[in-house]
Amino acid sequence: MGARKRNRAEQVKEAKKSQYFAVLRNVPTSPRKMRLVTDMIKGVEVNKALDMLKFSNKDASFDVEKLLLSAIANWQAKNEGARIEESHLYVKEAFVNQSRTLKRIQPAPQGRAHRIRKRSNHVTIVLDSKPVTEEVESQEN
Repeated sequence: MGARKRNRAEQVKEAKKSQYFAVLRNVPTSPRKMRLVTDMIKGVEVNKALDMLKFSNKDASFDVEKLLLSAIANWQAKNEGARIEESHLYVKEAFVNQSRTLKRIQPAPQGRAHRIRKRSNHVTIVLDSKPVTEEVESQEN
């Protein structure tokens, strides 16, 4: 590995240490259905996002809710003693990548066969704290 590539890899590694995230791999739901749920919570405060996922009719919201709770637990592990409400934690990024596709065959009439693609995905949620300005703090008190 070249020096430039190694330096860049170390920078990325250091940046990931300061991020709070959780990854869920090989979820047996199509990426399109999962993106509908993750787009719903992008940029939203964590407690509100949990409520949105809890009362959503989408089947994928259960998996995303567990993943968000895992990301919150990762944040709490690094920030012991800090409260979520006081830290203004929000969902910075939530994205879905396609995983492997299982290819199956369904019998069709007259000796034909239709191909069925069972898609799966990887979901990543990144949390961050919003910086609180002095104006907002004075309005809250």
